[in-house]
Amino acid sequence: MDQSVGRIRAQDIEFALSQIGEIKAARVVVAPEGNISEIHVVALPSKTPKQLVRDIESALMARFGLPVDHRKISIAQLGKEFLPPEEQTQERTSAVRPRIISINASVSGVQAAAAVTLEIDGEEYTGRASGAASTTGRTRHVALAALDAVAQYAPEGTTFALEDVAILQLGRERVAVACVTLVTPHGEQSFSGSALVRQSDKDSIVRATLDAINRRIGLLTTE
Repeated sequence: MDQSVGRIRAQDIEFALSQIGEIKAARVVVAPEGNISEIHVVALPSKTPKQLVRDIESALMARFGLPVDHRKISIAQLGKEFLPPEEQTQERTSAVRPRIISINASVSGVQAAAAVTLEIDGEEYTGRASGAASTTGRTRHVALAALDAVAQYAPEGTTFALEDVAILQLGRERVAVACVTLVTPHGEQSFSGSALVRQSDKDSIVRATLDAINRRIGLLTTE
């Protein structure tokens, strides 16, 4: 249940919301009993509506201690033409960067399998790969599963080829590195990515694979 606004003015809440970078205008409607009944926001398309709703909830809780039901928040996004020119290309590439939801790997006898679920542009995609359970094979399966998930988001005719992936010892750090080739009807390009091993080998393998192609993902649906 939403907390009563009490002595907090709706105008103060609207001003606080307008300080969020993507929000250009905000309107707060307070019910007679003193609870927030509606929040209407006009925002730039730099983030997905789901991300903006989370930002609004966090801002109101941090600033005023007000929990708000996400169903009461309405987002109207402006077109990409309202972004400053220097941000339009950046928005295409950064707003759709994948987020890791889960990584699962298993071995059964001499066979290994991996499944990687990513959130891309507000939707979840699960990629899978399997094959021989060799040490190198298990590493490749995780990277291939990540690429399979991204391929489900990419336009038809776009293919990712995993050239190589490995975990190396560099000084005192273990680093996952990946080389991926993007193949489209326009030709092919190769990219490399890396990620320090922090949580687990599998997590770093996925992060290195995504690091290799992150800058291209946002452009796949615009070219």
